[in-house]
Amino acid sequence: MPHLNPLLALGVLVSTAATDAVYVLFNAAVSSRRRVPAATWSSIWYILSAFAVISYTRHWIYVLFAALGSWIGAYVSMTFLTRPKEIPGPKVS
Repeated sequence: MPHLNPLLALGVLVSTAATDAVYVLFNAAVSSRRRVPAATWSSIWYILSAFAVISYTRHWIYVLFAALGSWIGAYVSMTFLTRPKEIPGPKVS
């Protein structure tokens, strides 16, 4: 078994928990059709996932472009989602 670095293991645990928590908040915002919160949670989700971007590009500035692209993509997609029409039911007096 390889030697485990406890601080690195804790970092992986915390970052994964944070990423999943933000993903849940993003989905809740999408489900409730709230554009700005959905776009904001989406960009935060990408910031938390920035390690992969930095690993590939070797420069942190690209993380800002990833977050901005995520925000724009979520906002635009939320704009074009259609709201469900209410089904008329019997009127209660």
